[in-house]
Amino acid sequence: MAPPTDEGPLDAPGSPDGGGNADESPQPALWGPASGVGSLPGTDPLEAMRVVLGELPDFPHLPELPGRGAGSDMIGRSAALLVDVAVDLVPAGWRLVARPGTDQRRAQELLARDLDALHEVAEGHTGPFKVQVTGPWTLAAGLERTRGDRAVVDAGARRDLAQSLAEGVAAHVAAVTGRVPGARVVVQLDEPSVPAVLQGGLPTASGFGKLAAVEAQVVEELLADVVGRIAAPVVVHCCANRAPLELFRAAGAAGVSFDLGMVQDLDDIGTAVEAGTQLLVGVVPGTDATLGAPKVTASRVQSWWRELGFPVEQLHEAVTLTPACGLAGASPAYARTAMQHVREAARFLLPD
Repeated sequence: MAPPTDEGPLDAPGSPDGGGNADESPQPALWGPASGVGSLPGTDPLEAMRVVLGELPDFPHLPELPGRGAGSDMIGRSAALLVDVAVDLVPAGWRLVARPGTDQRRAQELLARDLDALHEVAEGHTGPFKVQVTGPWTLAAGLERTRGDRAVVDAGARRDLAQSLAEGVAAHVAAVTGRVPGARVVVQLDEPSVPAVLQGGLPTASGFGKLAAVEAQVVEELLADVVGRIAAPVVVHCCANRAPLELFRAAGAAGVSFDLGMVQDLDDIGTAVEAGTQLLVGVVPGTDATLGAPKVTASRVQSWWRELGFPVEQLHEAVTLTPACGLAGASPAYARTAMQHVREAARFLLPD
């Protein structure tokens, strides 16, 4: 998956319509009908970017390629964005260290290559464009401190990481916008570890115990601080079971991204829709599977929407279809098919 979103005024970052006066050029739309989650199979950033633009032209994303190894994985990629925080790769995983090592520099070089590919392939793109980074809680859960325990247990370490990440994301958004001037960047924070953080399900560094649960208010406050520091609409993605969508929305997310098959709390989803929060709904598996017709997928989404109790005319604007999770574990052929499937399924959600 990834490395290193309520409607407001028309010129606010989270507004779906863009802003400005009547005599200004219209802003590109914030959301598209279909997008990807983030990761893809393969190692060639140019080819990956071409595939994404070809299959998801209305809402492409910057692909992540963890198949390239250390530095392209979820934690390492976001480590490339950190400002004044150093990490390095040790046998147990990524660890906070006193000064940057070769692994962090490699992560930064790989990200720079991705940005070069973006400029070469997508310079002329206009409209929404999504980038993905590991969220503050998943990043803290995936990094060890020097003593060997996870950074997530240390409030000071969590705070420093969150501030560093937000600063790095701001620079990343500026780098993407500089290479694709017509893009309206959306930032996706990947938070697959949040359910385990809330439930006390994270293993200790030794693996023999579990870390204590963190209160929901504490999780929300830190996430809200990061969201508030990012001058772009923010989507929070979690394809794990029991994704706390209401917490993400309350933290200021302009959109929530989730696996349709994993979320059963219709009340939280209804609250999000009423608040104007965009739903990025995962409707096809992230690994190779036999897919039915796109129209059947669209019918499933329409039935779910009717169960929520909202007018069908709102569906195509409130929902963006995606795969359920990243596609790094899929075959290249299936990854392309999955993106094509969500694009075609989204067409059947348009009103007659």
